[in-house]
Amino acid sequence: MQQGTLMRKVKSKSWKKQRYFKLQEDCMTIWYQSKRTGKTESAFSISDVETVREGHQSEVLQSVAEEFPPERCFTIVFYGRRGNLDLIAGSAEEAQCWVQGLRQLIEPRSFPLTFALVSCTWIRDWFQKADKNKDGRMNFKEVQHLLKMMNVDMNEDHALRLFQDADKSESGTLEGEEFVLFYKALTQREEVLSLFQEFSEDGKKLTLLELVDFLQQEQLEDEGTEELAMELIDKYEPSETARARHVLSADGFLMYLCSPEGSIFNPQHRALWQDMSQPLCHYFISSSHNTYLIEDQICGQSSIEGYIRALKRGCRCLEVDCWDGPNGEPMVYHGHTFTSKIPFREVVSTLGKTSWGNSSSPLPSMGMSPPSSHPQSAEGSWLCWPPAVQDPRGQGPWRRWVAQGASLSPTPQELKHKILLKGKKIGRLEDTLDGPGDEAPDVSDDDNGAEAEEERRRAKVRGTQHGSALQKDKESLAQALSDCVIYCKNVPFRGFQEACSHSRPSEISSLSEAKARKLIRDEGNEFVRHNAWQLTRIYPSGMRTDSSNYSPQEMWNVGCQIVALNFQTAGTEMDLCDGLFSQNGCCGYVLKPPFMRDEETLFNPSDPSSREGPGPITLTIQVISGQQLPKVANSKEGAIIDPLVRVEIYGVPADQAHQETKYIENNGFNPHWDETLQFQLHVPELALIRFVVEDYDKTSRNDFVGQFTLAFANIKPGYRHIHLLSKDGTSIPPSSLFVHIRITE
Repeated sequence: MQQGTLMRKVKSKSWKKQRYFKLQEDCMTIWYQSKRTGKTESAFSISDVETVREGHQSEVLQSVAEEFPPERCFTIVFYGRRGNLDLIAGSAEEAQCWVQGLRQLIEPRSFPLTFALVSCTWIRDWFQKADKNKDGRMNFKEVQHLLKMMNVDMNEDHALRLFQDADKSESGTLEGEEFVLFYKALTQREEVLSLFQEFSEDGKKLTLLELVDFLQQEQLEDEGTEELAMELIDKYEPSETARARHVLSADGFLMYLCSPEGSIFNPQHRALWQDMSQPLCHYFISSSHNTYLIEDQICGQSSIEGYIRALKRGCRCLEVDCWDGPNGEPMVYHGHTFTSKIPFREVVSTLGKTSWGNSSSPLPSMGMSPPSSHPQSAEGSWLCWPPAVQDPRGQGPWRRWVAQGASLSPTPQELKHKILLKGKKIGRLEDTLDGPGDEAPDVSDDDNGAEAEEERRRAKVRGTQHGSALQKDKESLAQALSDCVIYCKNVPFRGFQEACSHSRPSEISSLSEAKARKLIRDEGNEFVRHNAWQLTRIYPSGMRTDSSNYSPQEMWNVGCQIVALNFQTAGTEMDLCDGLFSQNGCCGYVLKPPFMRDEETLFNPSDPSSREGPGPITLTIQVISGQQLPKVANSKEGAIIDPLVRVEIYGVPADQAHQETKYIENNGFNPHWDETLQFQLHVPELALIRFVVEDYDKTSRNDFVGQFTLAFANIKPGYRHIHLLSKDGTSIPPSSLFVHIRITE
């Protein structure tokens, strides 16, 4: 359609405006204009889009759910801090057309030649930014301005020579393909070409056998290398003739190195690759704190967007703090603060729609205690009900395996598509299986006794504000809620000896970060042993009112499974969290090393020699070059970064280290370092490697440019690209580092 597709742009329940949306002919830009005035309001590049959500998967679209069906609604989510774009199409078919079309354009797996397309997008974006008068061509002055925008400080004579070489029409301007030629000359990768020629006999192509040699000698691929070589040629060689001859050109070689197969992250570990049949306590679980908050802990906004973002990020342990609201309607917010409130039913609806989008792994939820809400209303078919009793919705026993006997230590595999509630429980799991118990509910030290204090407050309010009949109903509902707490009964922590004598695998204790640190310092081995058979949750200090985070690494070092972080706060701590859980299909569960799953283990993170297994390994990283690094946010116009690379090791105390390269002056476009950094790792199974690019500043603190974090277990040796992420964990294509990795014992 020439005019575009007419859709409603929604900002709130009362703000719904009709706009025309159109994908430009370049297939890289979308603009939209007002139906009434015809004036173009905005435009955005496909490269700015992170994902597309279908249905009512935003707070705004949920507010109009009764008015518009989910089949017509979708949300465009942008990288960085830019707000979402919520849209309502005229029909379900129209919505699907846009959703599927956008996904085809933005998802790398939709195209075999991803790197080529990303580069094409990058070229078009820069051309449009630098073409000041919008005449579709660029003179040399505009090219000079473009180089500044692209972080390049180039000698004017050299820039003019590249410009003239690309100006085939000799018109004094660059158009279309001429600009592409200029860009290719600008981005010539000498270090990659040199590597290519080292294995190519004629310097022009890699034969199948030459590519096999490279894969075996440098990339350390040891199985099926000939089949892999054929696959890479078919996938990344742009020339049909070369593909037919089973050879790889220099362009195809570069595309391979920039592809997932050429990434530092082992592509096989992106999928679900770990054993999921171990007890829950044998896994690290991606966990959030006060998930509903998207700002600070005192006055911040509560929003279902917090749950959506956390789940999309792979989080599997959410926090839902429920309090009595108007007319007995439970509300979710941070108690005793000024944070805003959201209805409990909206949270439940959101969890039902988004919990299983990225992962089918079980979803433990913390602090679920709606005193006036029957738990069956909370999507009962997804709740983990007592194994030997009927699902209250009449659907029969929820798992066939329990017919042979209830398990106190279920596995993620057995609990797929189930929500586990953590909370106080009347009696024990065994009592639930046998019938109602009469044991008083346990109260943990979670949040410094906040749960106990709130329980007493609620009891007082109930006693003074309601009659005995209503009180009886609430007591009945409390029993029903207690019955929902199966494998995560909240119990106070009174020491490892007490836990060993009286606790059960179906119970869980919550510890503040300060208490956890003291236990790590004083009883490290006992802590590891405890976490081999029971779940432990760690939560941030109450002093972190700004929603800052503590380091999760020291908690993982002793095997704590549920290390709750403020997902809304970007920084090193969330980089480590994303780095650990980016593996195993991003399911939110990562299997702990064998020596942390043994209840008799001798391992203590403060003494690396206590780990059973081979000795230390040496990690050698040659930082070769960088490509198209982004400018520092809010930098002055024309400013060019002076990049350096710092490699940080996070793990047991003996492995904590960092080293950095020198800085390269005035070159964020294609800096070359060629520096080698070396680290010794005593417990590599727990190590996380963080690559950070910063803009050097001799008078003040360096500015953040980009980072990438991954577990040591996921590293692929050889010549690899590291695709950088922004401060909030989103991709910033095509910014990358080129490195050479070696691992020796």
